Amino acid sequence: MLKRAYTWQYLAIIFVSLSAVQTNKEPKISTADICKPLIIAHRGASGYVPEHTLGAYALAVTMGADYIEPDIVMTKDGHLIARHDNELGLTTDVSEHPEFESRYRSQIVDGVQITGWFTEDFTLAELKTLRAIERIPNIRPGNVRMDKSFDVPTFQEIIDLAKSMQGIYCREVGIYPEIKHSTHFRRLGLAMERPLVDLLHNNGYTGPNAPIYIQSFEISNLKELKNITELRLIQLYGSHLSQPVDQRELGTNLTYGQMATIQGLKDVATYAHAVGPEKNYIIPRTSLNNLGIPTDFVTNAHAAGLKVHPYTFRSENYYLPAEFQSNDTSPHAIGNFRSELEAFLNTGIDGFFADQPDVPANIRTKCVIEEPVCQFKPNSVSKLVALNSVLSISVFFIFCSYIF
Repeated sequence: MLKRAYTWQYLAIIFVSLSAVQTNKEPKISTADICKPLIIAHRGASGYVPEHTLGAYALAVTMGADYIEPDIVMTKDGHLIARHDNELGLTTDVSEHPEFESRYRSQIVDGVQITGWFTEDFTLAELKTLRAIERIPNIRPGNVRMDKSFDVPTFQEIIDLAKSMQGIYCREVGIYPEIKHSTHFRRLGLAMERPLVDLLHNNGYTGPNAPIYIQSFEISNLKELKNITELRLIQLYGSHLSQPVDQRELGTNLTYGQMATIQGLKDVATYAHAVGPEKNYIIPRTSLNNLGIPTDFVTNAHAAGLKVHPYTFRSENYYLPAEFQSNDTSPHAIGNFRSELEAFLNTGIDGFFADQPDVPANIRTKCVIEEPVCQFKPNSVSKLVALNSVLSISVFFIFCSYIF
């Protein structure tokens, strides 16, 4: 016990010291795209901390993720926030707030009837009274102990965090926002595309070299974005037979499977920089839930000039192919995530979404600049360093509790 106490003290001293260092030398940092393949922290380090919280994003950067990935939805009063869906019941404690009981309702979202509480019925001030909870507690019971530790972050807060941690770690931290339910919010008069671009541009993210990817499962909004920003865009792919929601609304017959053909990929390349397919497009599963034979999706996408960032890699048996599952049959048991990932890396993918970004970070060859030098800007990053240092230390301690 005494040894553990001293360990915490030493970790705190080292971490605070690293966070507080400033210098007058010229800045020298690693860019978010310098490492290959890119590690995209899916909803933050969501395998360890409840998803879409500043804690999950901060831990992901600490673990070595190149990009942090927030799903973006909108509030009643037009603020962009991070939630996996616009329904709040699975990821917040809204059900414990009697003052919001009357907001509980059913509606059709993307063609599916959903019952719950929805972000578009809440102002930002109201949402800030809620606390985040673990979305899949049966698979990630360890995350439950952090229920209500974090609030619902705005997209601006995520940007501030990324810039702050860039100052701490002397490397660029990329942001990879996904526009959720674009057609649904547009119908409500809460279209997110222009506000998202304006917010990014106002924060200095402009041009194709900015550490930003904007993603969507829909097509029309990506084509719209192509006309209003030079930021990189990524077309996400659902199951082969399903349709993008906007295409279904428009009455076309276009499916994701058709978009995965050689011609389909060429068409996507006219407006997108990259594609984000579900993993089965690259290595499908067999009837026995083993990995099958790799397809030519990556080769064809590269031939069309597209980068390939598949989703989602996770450590739990529940998500792994049969040959990489451990013998533990409990829902939260951890399997051989590393071997599954290595099989996909052999196909030539350019990046990937992961819930446990520390695992791929330990596989990848070291690629950041040695002995980086940072220079904080008094009017931007430095104001956030102290606050973020406290947050980072707190999350770092949470992570260390898994180890010591």
